[in-house]
Amino acid sequence: MRSTLTFTIFLITILPHVIIVQGQSFSPFSSALQTLQKQIGYNFTNLNLLRRAMTHASFSEENNKAFSIVGATIIESTVSFNLLSKDIDISAKELNRKLSLISNVDSSCAVDAMNLGLHKVVRVSPKTNTSSTAVVCGAFRSIFAAIAIDKGNTDSAGNVFLNVHGRDLGVYAAM
Repeated sequence: MRSTLTFTIFLITILPHVIIVQGQSFSPFSSALQTLQKQIGYNFTNLNLLRRAMTHASFSEENNKAFSIVGATIIESTVSFNLLSKDIDISAKELNRKLSLISNVDSSCAVDAMNLGLHKVVRVSPKTNTSSTAVVCGAFRSIFAAIAIDKGNTDSAGNVFLNVHGRDLGVYAAM
């Protein structure tokens, strides 16, 4: 009798948070990841990579900190390559200025992240503000590391970044 009561309490606790569709269960987080894949135009082979990209260090030891570093490098490489491809004579100073604008957590990076609604997707501890620029920008950058690992190359991740951010790298949403 006690095990039936425990199981009933478990079901009452968990069922409001899980939707079952044709034998598959979808939590609100899983649904948000599905939506995010549609928004960025990339479907993960290994969805656990996107899960990690959307997990802040305050939430779990399995988090997006390393992904964020790699993602920032992918973004900078993609932007540098595209700017140089458009203008081989761009000065180092101008290239660096444009990279700084795109990488800036308080402007472009955070704007792109908020446009994707990452503040509603990223998992954080209850004490962490999901709308913090550092949190959403870290999650945004992490997406591109997750794509690179999923595809086995950085070019695919760079192309997704250009599609999300906009290929006209001289125009910044935050400006």
